[in-house]
Amino acid sequence: MEKLPHLLKHWVEHTKEHRERFEEVARKIEDTNPKVAEKLREAAEKYREVEEILKEAANMR
Repeated sequence: MEKLPHLLKHWVEHTKEHRERFEEVARKIEDTNPKVAEKLREAAEKYREVEEILKEAANMR
């Protein structure tokens, strides 16, 4: 599949964008809704893990 390198790169960037947004919102709501902020940080960490897995896959080609 010749589009695979492009797809993997796109998915890495897209995942990173989501992770960064979760982290940003978590910072903004920390004082008013710390429980939700913590869940967003947990989600961001999962996205970081996915990002690393996708990077590993991209380097296998």
